[in-house]
Amino acid sequence: MDRAKIPPELKAEILSEALPYIQRFHGRTIVVKYGGNAMVDLRLKESFARDVVMLKLVGMKPVVVHGGGPQIDDALVRVGKKSEFFHGLRVTDAETMEIVEWVLAGQVQQELVMLINQFGGQAVGLTGKDGNLLRARRMQVADPQAPGTMHDIGQVGEIESVNSAVVKTLQNDAFVPVISPIGVGADGLSYNINADIVAGKIAETLAAEKLVLLTNTPGVLDKQGRLITGLTAQRIDELFADGTISGGMLPKISSAIEAAHKGVNSVHIIDGRVDHCLLLEILTDQGVGTMIRRN
Repeated sequence: MDRAKIPPELKAEILSEALPYIQRFHGRTIVVKYGGNAMVDLRLKESFARDVVMLKLVGMKPVVVHGGGPQIDDALVRVGKKSEFFHGLRVTDAETMEIVEWVLAGQVQQELVMLINQFGGQAVGLTGKDGNLLRARRMQVADPQAPGTMHDIGQVGEIESVNSAVVKTLQNDAFVPVISPIGVGADGLSYNINADIVAGKIAETLAAEKLVLLTNTPGVLDKQGRLITGLTAQRIDELFADGTISGGMLPKISSAIEAAHKGVNSVHIIDGRVDHCLLLEILTDQGVGTMIRRN
């Protein structure tokens, strides 16, 4: 779209439509899980960074949690190491964990921090090690083919506690926290944690107004591939039971429903392939995904 050809009256109308949302969410925390195509397409990366800066400038408090699966896969290939998964979870031995930490806290986080700063924001990168933000323990994974059997898949963690003091300090000032999903255990080891789960827990701890999860789909789809724009807890249970929700959507929905139950007012699963998807979802009437309400 050639923005120069948009009539000034239409631009003013668009800005006017955003005003009630800016007023309603001023001073509120918005936690965003950044992932999918938005992380690998330069145009979408820049669009996302601009959206985050815009939310901060109009008085909201965005907090970004990012993933990095494709980038980790690429890095492992470069060192001649094959990615291994057990029921959707990355098997993470010590060598793999070093690469995971380098990619997430180095490559991915720093690129996002740089983009947000480039467009006028003040982003600060964190991992779960900073201020003991994410305390984790080694996850034991149940084998669905052998009930009662548990598997150790390495330095994959589940969250024991969240200490959000450092995040609150940053967000209450001029800064945008950008968090890599790496926890630290009582054993001093680093743990790789699912970014959707981290985003959900951060949102709960901060009593966020919204949790927004970017995906590579239009949102939650029914069995006919149609977008479900609104969901309740009961409807989610039905979709789990009939297999409509599966695969990579499982941790997103699980995090979403838990966050909604524990105080986050609304959770949005949106299409990260759409330019300015964050502003469309938060500042317009239409939105670009599925919303799960607290009540």
